[in-house]
Amino acid sequence: MTTGTAMFDLSGKTALITGSSQGIGFALAQGLARFGATIVLNGRDTAKLSKAADTLRSDGANVFELAFDATDNDVVRAAINHYEGSSGPVHILINNAGMQHRTPLEDFPADKFEMLLRSNVVTAFNVGQACARHMIGRGAGRIINIASVQTALARPGIAPYTATKGAVANLTKGMATDWAKHGLNCNAIAPGYFDTPLNAALVSDPEFSNWLKNRTPAGRWGKVEELVGAAVFLSSDASSFVNGHTLFVDGGITACL
Repeated sequence: MTTGTAMFDLSGKTALITGSSQGIGFALAQGLARFGATIVLNGRDTAKLSKAADTLRSDGANVFELAFDATDNDVVRAAINHYEGSSGPVHILINNAGMQHRTPLEDFPADKFEMLLRSNVVTAFNVGQACARHMIGRGAGRIINIASVQTALARPGIAPYTATKGAVANLTKGMATDWAKHGLNCNAIAPGYFDTPLNAALVSDPEFSNWLKNRTPAGRWGKVEELVGAAVFLSSDASSFVNGHTLFVDGGITACL
């Protein structure tokens, strides 16, 4: 068994991160690259993807760009199969693609609910399944789904988002239940409130930021780089017997009333 700091070494591993041209996905790409992983960036906007890739390469990372729509099962399967056949195996998958929409539940548009389901749940199923089919054949693989503090808690105006993130945690349990016997480790990270483009409106709202600081034991917004340690742990040999777990990285917000 690998011991010491070598347990966290990702050299020789390739990590595909969906929705990774900005925000949490990009921060995780930077972090895993610094631990030795080759990074495969994914998104739909090829210009943003190329810009993100150039930034990582300037830091010395080995980076591929794989643009596809993670909500389309056929497109996902073709993209993953092509990458595996032409460039090599994906050892680590981080399902980060997702979106938010805020509206009181009684007025929530049905089409936005469907969009949240597709962006937050269907993407994890599609890319997880496509990668797992290759990982199963190799008898090893890491899948990390990005859940949320809303996996455990709700707030006004985001009930459908809360539903999707609860589904992500349970999908993670299902992945572990079906795939652990094939050597896969399937876990989730549940971020609390982080300063990201997705939360830009909340970050710029003094009333909300003050509420958050008072509500969170750590007393502040999270910084995206603070998610890297959890991702490296779940991607590495250090978590070899961790499966079906959702790791909350939230400054203690789910620990207290």
